[in-house]
Amino acid sequence: MNPKLNQLQSYPFQKLKQLLDGVTPDSALSAINLQIGEPKHATPDFIRQAMIDHMDGLSAYPMTLGSVSLRNTLANWIQRRFNLTEINPDTEVIPVNGSREALFSFAQAVVDTDKDRAMVICPNPFYQIYEGAVLLAGAEPYFMNASSQNHFACDFSQVSDAIWSNTQLVYVCSPNNPTGRVMALEEWEQLFELSDRYGFVIASDECYSEIYFAETAPPLGALDAAQRMGRYGFPRLMVFNSLSKRSNVPGLRSGFVAGDAQILEKFLLYRTYHGSAMSPVAQAASTTAWNDEAHVIENRRLYTQKFSDAMRILSDVINIKMPDAGFYFWLETPISDTEFTKRLYQDYNVTVLPGSYLARDAHGVNPGTNYVRIALVATPSECVEAMQRIKNFVSDLN
Repeated sequence: MNPKLNQLQSYPFQKLKQLLDGVTPDSALSAINLQIGEPKHATPDFIRQAMIDHMDGLSAYPMTLGSVSLRNTLANWIQRRFNLTEINPDTEVIPVNGSREALFSFAQAVVDTDKDRAMVICPNPFYQIYEGAVLLAGAEPYFMNASSQNHFACDFSQVSDAIWSNTQLVYVCSPNNPTGRVMALEEWEQLFELSDRYGFVIASDECYSEIYFAETAPPLGALDAAQRMGRYGFPRLMVFNSLSKRSNVPGLRSGFVAGDAQILEKFLLYRTYHGSAMSPVAQAASTTAWNDEAHVIENRRLYTQKFSDAMRILSDVINIKMPDAGFYFWLETPISDTEFTKRLYQDYNVTVLPGSYLARDAHGVNPGTNYVRIALVATPSECVEAMQRIKNFVSDLN
């Protein structure tokens, strides 16, 4: 077996299962699960119908590059959403089987282990796929801690010149999982300048980009930021996005990668051997989904309602702040995050995820300690009930 597999830690949800093993929740209360970022809003009927209407696609092998129709749709959506003057559907975008798969495989294609001490920088806390991708690519992860002291920003000053010199890839996530923070233009400017100086590639995970709270103020994306700075052609920049959160189709496994054409050409070559072409049925449904915005607006309305309810219920018992975007609360806990999680489950049958499970000890601290991630993915009524239970639980603690 590949010895690098021994470097992988248990996934956060496996750790959570172990934490709650043997704990019996109050059976008088219905279970409310807010631990995993799996959208629970209904998949739009027209997307389901698009799959049914194109089932004949099962009789053909798909192309790794994807259909012309889907690539044109993706390029048009990217251009509209991120105010781009142009993006080439033939060279600057390809469909992928969900952003998770692409974020993982991208490191395998980018990292050059022939160079001394290949390093990849990740935010901390972070989406655990980044670390697994880095380790199995044969690189060394370096974590940038995000804390309330720096407003959960990526503090590039944490990284020494020696580390930057060995860095080949930087993962960023905006809107961030789990903090909900959106990177500002000034932060992109710093990161692009560092990429120019040291030559590393940027992988921007933007799968939460379509969950925000003001229709007139969508989150800034990396492609938009690059164009504003005159970085046409998106040098050393790759953006990853997905339909899972936007359109409530996590089971469709559909997303895209867009950016630097030269890097994308090599990534496409890797993917051709990787066997990761998207099913023609999924491509047809994806084309339909990306072409419609009405269901996305309704999706945002539901999340906005749930966040508003949560703020109203919780704000008088605990320090809680709205995220910039996304569907997570990154909630500071009055006791340890693991004890908070265990007792909330035991006493009120609400499941959340300890923040320390989403981070690593780095630079003397685990920046997820004493936080929990609450995913507002359940129905509005369930979320209201869960917030009331959390309020009662915190009041009990106080």
